[in-house]
Amino acid sequence: MIKEFLSQFPYILPAIEILYLAGIFFLAVRIIMDTRNTSKTLAYLLLIVFLPIIGIVIYFVFGVNYRKNKFYTFKIERNEEIYNRIKKYIKETHYETLGIREKELEDFITTVNFLYHGGHSPLTRKNKVEVLINGEEKFQKVFEVLENAQHHIHLEYYIYENDDIGNRLADLLVRKSREGVIIRFLYDDMGSGKIGKKLLARLREAGVEVSPVNKITFRVLANRVNYRDHRKIIIVDGTKVFTGGINVSDKYINPNPTQYWRDMHLYIQGNGAFYFQFLFLSNWIFATEKIPPLSEDYFNYKDNEEGRTIIQVAASGPDTKPSIMLSTASAILSAKEKVYIVTPYFIPVETVLNAIKQAAIAGLDVRLMVPESGDSVVVNAAAYSYYEELLESNVRIFFYKKGFIHAKTMIIDDLFSSVGTANMDVRSQELNFEVNTLVFDKEINREIEQVFLHDMNDCSEIHLNEWRKRPKLKIFFEHLARLLSPLI
Repeated sequence: MIKEFLSQFPYILPAIEILYLAGIFFLAVRIIMDTRNTSKTLAYLLLIVFLPIIGIVIYFVFGVNYRKNKFYTFKIERNEEIYNRIKKYIKETHYETLGIREKELEDFITTVNFLYHGGHSPLTRKNKVEVLINGEEKFQKVFEVLENAQHHIHLEYYIYENDDIGNRLADLLVRKSREGVIIRFLYDDMGSGKIGKKLLARLREAGVEVSPVNKITFRVLANRVNYRDHRKIIIVDGTKVFTGGINVSDKYINPNPTQYWRDMHLYIQGNGAFYFQFLFLSNWIFATEKIPPLSEDYFNYKDNEEGRTIIQVAASGPDTKPSIMLSTASAILSAKEKVYIVTPYFIPVETVLNAIKQAAIAGLDVRLMVPESGDSVVVNAAAYSYYEELLESNVRIFFYKKGFIHAKTMIIDDLFSSVGTANMDVRSQELNFEVNTLVFDKEINREIEQVFLHDMNDCSEIHLNEWRKRPKLKIFFEHLARLLSPLI
């Protein structure tokens, strides 16, 4: 039947081929014009040429640059509206802290200035910071602090699951809401796919305001999946903050010792909380298109008289500059002695990769701790493809073997520490909503370093000569996966 049809209309097939080639050409032009990252541009061009139909679908689902789309225009405008209300305090706080502690911070002054001028993020100095290891320590502290909430609780999570820890937290939120505490809860609709309609309904019935950041109707075809809200933040009464790598899920409290999950979080008390509030309210207004009263109850600016810790926040998202990526590279290049990095996914952008290699080649003690195997074969292979050049540059690499290490931390010399939500991969550093807390404090630095050194007992170090002996087919697959790394 098809042959008969084509014999009657012989020009249809050539016409379809010409239209298809024209479509591929114009799509290629769009990719070249719209995609700033060279490696990502090449990856998408290879996909649409060698996997024509599949490659086109992948590009329109994951590759369209929504930063230029009107989708984020509302959020950018509201970000500035909130910022204008607090910029006087941000400026005063930043320059006061810098004036008092500038000598102490001189090695990292470029990073500090970049975050202030590029992201409105000030230095704050009167904070008390507590390091929380794993979900066991985090949730015990979270429940204790939330019990004492007086005015509001704001939560923003990538993953919130309908399990034991998720329901315990929901029960507490329901009770606090009925006591009159204002509760707002943002979740990522992709990451929190298991949250359950019943749990959400229970929260709403109790008066908790709940919203996904980006509502996803059809998950497979959802273009907004490309920009995930990967943050983990709780803000209590405008003065207390929990943030770091730990989502709301039972696996983070290690109920099964054979599936151990290593992670890290921070509990911050003090005036550093107001920038997290700025981030949360920006996303809340974006998600709900509702503007809450921006009163002193939310921006308390309260110092912690017991605290002397300086913090600064690096935040990234589709609506901002790539502050996390650039501040990470800047901080590494400021190092004088050592750089210790922990990340569950290592598929770095060139800027960060080159900074790490430069530090190691310069003779610094540079160590990278990663899981021996990740939760994705392709992601794991792509990460493996970077290790040989790191080893050649004198970076020491450690495979964590006790379980899955999910922490995202970095310490530099004896002052700088970073604990956050951002993995050291392209998605975290260029696409997602992420937040890292930079801590300038010798005691916190020492504490996180001790955790790193303790975790090394559960690691095996890989060495260049042995690493090169891997099967050639495996190495080929790793480099093939690396070609796709900008899209992962």
